[in-house]
Amino acid sequence: MKTKFSIRSQFDLLFEQLSLFCDEVRNADIVNAIYFQLPEITKELEDKAPTSVHVSKLRGEEALKKIVGAYLDLFVDKKASSKVMQRHPGLLSINDPTGHLISRLNNVNDAKQKFKDLVLEIPNNDARFEAVHSAVPSLITLASYRKIHSENAVPYSVRFTWMTKHATRTLSKEAALDMLSRSSNYSNPRMIDQQSWQTLVEQEKLRVSSLGDKSKLRIRRPTRVSPEVNVRFSTQKRYHVSAALPFVLFNPHPETKLGDLPHYQKTENHPRKRAYNFLVDRIYLEKVE
Repeated sequence: MKTKFSIRSQFDLLFEQLSLFCDEVRNADIVNAIYFQLPEITKELEDKAPTSVHVSKLRGEEALKKIVGAYLDLFVDKKASSKVMQRHPGLLSINDPTGHLISRLNNVNDAKQKFKDLVLEIPNNDARFEAVHSAVPSLITLASYRKIHSENAVPYSVRFTWMTKHATRTLSKEAALDMLSRSSNYSNPRMIDQQSWQTLVEQEKLRVSSLGDKSKLRIRRPTRVSPEVNVRFSTQKRYHVSAALPFVLFNPHPETKLGDLPHYQKTENHPRKRAYNFLVDRIYLEKVE
């Protein structure tokens, strides 16, 4: 079991490197600072996936202040919701001819990864939560893991978009039946009564029971829509990363095309949307062919 001291020590190292990076950013040769402000996630909205998101674009000193604040946004503080982390999309273009800031950022991300590895050595979720919050009270653990993505080559373009991802978990027929059996004892306020709820679960169990014993199943649950950065060098060479934190473009070239994050509006019946035939719709359970 990792000690409270080791977790606190690694976090202090992380926060020291992060603070130094933010101090150096404030005094850096900044070419461009853009921050795409998203609505605050309230307690009432934390369990509801948004169908639209309004984006407000900030520039200059106001954006820089938000960007630095985003990198340091690791604690619950007075947040309206501690369940869903706030996203901080943005773009920071910095001249760094000596590579000092690039090196500092590498140190930050290295410290973040070491802290994550240390915490994940604790196998039990409850024990992990207790250990982290005993060592670093009010820390949003997942926020401390967030990597600050950057690029120091010369891309053709850096643009922003919205992405809907899926949380995937593979499980056996036996594990799926066990999950359904446990859920039959839960109360479900959407059902008229408990008997109706249990009848529904029994029907789900019958569908799973009819499969072969070696059948592989998968839960493919959609997650909240999130902003992403698309970095393109050519038609064949491109990549995308999370825009949960502002992206850093080092030594920017004036011909690199920069894009904005558009407002998000959920599109029904998207032409690329795959139709899923779930065994159990409510938990997104499907058979793996």
